[in-house]
Amino acid sequence: MLPRRLLTYLTIPALLLVSSCDKGDPTGAADSVKVLRFSAIPDENTTEQTAKFEKFATYLAETLGIKTEFLPASDYDASVSKFVNGEIHLAWFGGLTGVQARSETEGARAIAQGVEDPQYISYFIAHTDTGLELNDAFPTEIKDLKFTFGSQKSTSGRLMPTHFIRQFTDTDPSEWFSHPSGFSGAHDKTAKLVEAGTFQVGALSYKKYDSMVAAGTLDPAKCKIIWKTPHYADYNWTAHPDLETLFGTGFIDKLQQALIDITDPDLLKALSRSGIISATNEDFQGIAKIAKDLGLLN
Repeated sequence: MLPRRLLTYLTIPALLLVSSCDKGDPTGAADSVKVLRFSAIPDENTTEQTAKFEKFATYLAETLGIKTEFLPASDYDASVSKFVNGEIHLAWFGGLTGVQARSETEGARAIAQGVEDPQYISYFIAHTDTGLELNDAFPTEIKDLKFTFGSQKSTSGRLMPTHFIRQFTDTDPSEWFSHPSGFSGAHDKTAKLVEAGTFQVGALSYKKYDSMVAAGTLDPAKCKIIWKTPHYADYNWTAHPDLETLFGTGFIDKLQQALIDITDPDLLKALSRSGIISATNEDFQGIAKIAKDLGLLN
């Protein structure tokens, strides 16, 4: 039998080792599991968003043989912050949020986009009581009406509508409109506010408007399309450079191919896209320039 004093000396280091493991040592086995965490800019409630993107989590996990987890973001800024901080490694961004996230994350890459995204458009919509109808010309009549954008960081709900208003009026919206513009916070909210007549006119993603009409959650007789903007590049999947550290060199290329290979109608429907194609950072240089001109990008 060992002397009591020697037993004490041997026991103390063992207790310290157990204690350090109990406290969740970041180098311990509990954190050795590698997980691809991804998110998306919110354009609807987080419950619906989580439900549709959990399908992507399952697909990526099975295709790439890794663990995945979808983390919803409360707003546009949150999605960018999570990416820049490395809390998420992949994000379904809009054109502006993607540019912002990549500008703050060296080595970040836009890797995929929907077939429709290089030719995206915004709708300008109006309540039926305005008497406005669809026209090819920019609707200058909206100058004296109550107008709302979507989120302040939305490409199709704020950035590009602002750009086109400035282009066709030679004036910033803040000075051109007779009434102060609003910010609804999301595309679906813009549509419902105009449908209700709370705002007479608004701008939003054409995809969101079309999907709401198709789902029967928006009445196109009350909330009418009055103008369709010229085309621009928008949504994209952006990958964080940490993925190469987590899963090995070349993983981002494998992830890109997994996204491009998606043919499952349910996955494509979740994005409101007909297919996925490759993307590069250069595809969004036009968005970056407009964002800088409007003071939305350093």
